[in-house]
Amino acid sequence: MTAISDIPLRTIRGEETSLAAFGGQVLLIVNVASKCGLTPQYEGLEKLHERYREQGFAVLGFPANDFAGQEPGTDAEIAEFCTTTFGVQFPMFSKISVVGGDKHPLYQQLTAAIAEAEGDKATHREKLKGYGLPATEDPEVLWNFEKFLVSRTGEVVGRFAPSLTPDDDRLTAAVEREVATPR
Repeated sequence: MTAISDIPLRTIRGEETSLAAFGGQVLLIVNVASKCGLTPQYEGLEKLHERYREQGFAVLGFPANDFAGQEPGTDAEIAEFCTTTFGVQFPMFSKISVVGGDKHPLYQQLTAAIAEAEGDKATHREKLKGYGLPATEDPEVLWNFEKFLVSRTGEVVGRFAPSLTPDDDRLTAAVEREVATPR
């Protein structure tokens, strides 16, 4: 199995990279979408990124069109939307798949590392079913804006449900615990 830091990635601007470029940092990896009811979380994610950036923390956004076609744009359109609508400055990556047969290797490892997200996935799952939308089962990502916390050493140490907002005490406490760990 490839180390999480060595999985090939592409930035939203088309440059080849990997998580090794963020070596020694605490990372919050989030699958994002521009046309989702949870899209306003971009604002909170940017605030979280700014609040802890100087302590070696970064939010990383991974657009995905896996859920009800809520991320239909090109990488250029997504980048434009994020910067003009929410002032996003945290690193964004090229659109990937986070569920199913074409799931990106990064998400294969993230979901294998922690099978269940903290937060109320059951209520979110029932809401989706109420709208006639399919709902995945654990360990799959449930919806847009599911969050994975990765330690400075590259270990997946937290997983948070889509409805758990970036300012939720459970998430900020986990981030604070990880950034307090020496580099």
